[in-house]
Amino acid sequence: MAHMQGSGSPITQVSQTPVAPMSLQPQLLTRLQLDLRGKRFTVDRETIMNLPESILLCLFPNGLVLSRQSAMLSDGGENDEFEELYGVDFDPECFSFVLAFFKQSADAFYGTPSSPGLYAAQQLLVDGGSPTSDFNPTSSQNPLLSKQAIIVLREELEYFSIPSEANKSTPGLTSGAANEALLELKRKCGVHLLQKRNIFTALQRNVNKENNVAEQHLIDMLCMSGFNRDDEWGYRAMEPNRCCVSSIALVLLKTGIVHHPPNAAGERQVTIDYNQMATAQKLLLFWRKPARKCWWDGAEVDLAEDGQPPQPVKLWARRVWTLELSLV
Repeated sequence: MAHMQGSGSPITQVSQTPVAPMSLQPQLLTRLQLDLRGKRFTVDRETIMNLPESILLCLFPNGLVLSRQSAMLSDGGENDEFEELYGVDFDPECFSFVLAFFKQSADAFYGTPSSPGLYAAQQLLVDGGSPTSDFNPTSSQNPLLSKQAIIVLREELEYFSIPSEANKSTPGLTSGAANEALLELKRKCGVHLLQKRNIFTALQRNVNKENNVAEQHLIDMLCMSGFNRDDEWGYRAMEPNRCCVSSIALVLLKTGIVHHPPNAAGERQVTIDYNQMATAQKLLLFWRKPARKCWWDGAEVDLAEDGQPPQPVKLWARRVWTLELSLV
């Protein structure tokens, strides 16, 4: 059974590592063939290793060994690698969304053959240093200067539909047994929740109800670090054959490092907002250490369409947030 905390509990950290250590492995796979619910992906090892820990746990709940376990096939005198196909129960569209965001972020930071990135300018900042500052963000131990930092926020929403007294006249809704009327009600509830795309609405509602300082601090920290208060989930979808809505949002961490436009000589100045850098460094606590928060959210909703009589339903949702920082 998943661990659940009360609404007043602060976000807590979980630490699991599904990828086996690669040291002492004589032959490492250079790429993996994945089958995500019928859609195939070919992903190289470096990309897999850069994925958030929380995503790896979903992709490979039983762990992943990156050593070569396959045979070599001969084709016309040339050896081709026969790679095992991993079947994965994970939303392929969500996986594509994550891969695309990480690729675009890496290209923007490190640059491409046709476009320079931000990395080179930040390395000049590291070389110059800031020895007179009380807070020295150019320390060699600060990975925010040499890596692209991405905040990963996921939500697993499991919902429960309870028909109200007004629905007793609808055949099947009060039988207590699974039937088409109840399934249709659950589908409508899922669509209703799917359309609620704002990230912080449910948690802010809980803050207002419970006056929870820790939850308000969490919202404030995330909005200072890259999110906006009216942001929507980057990807949100219903899980097949489940009363569950899965969502993910990815944003670049605001590190406080500001890249100014090039001057007349073509030189690009880089400055640092020290307060923002201090806030960003707090997020390093979640680097490769996913943290979880769980709370219950209940509301009465009307599922009736235009022209139909009211169809009030009590809708309970168990929301689980997972927060993590990735460096690519």
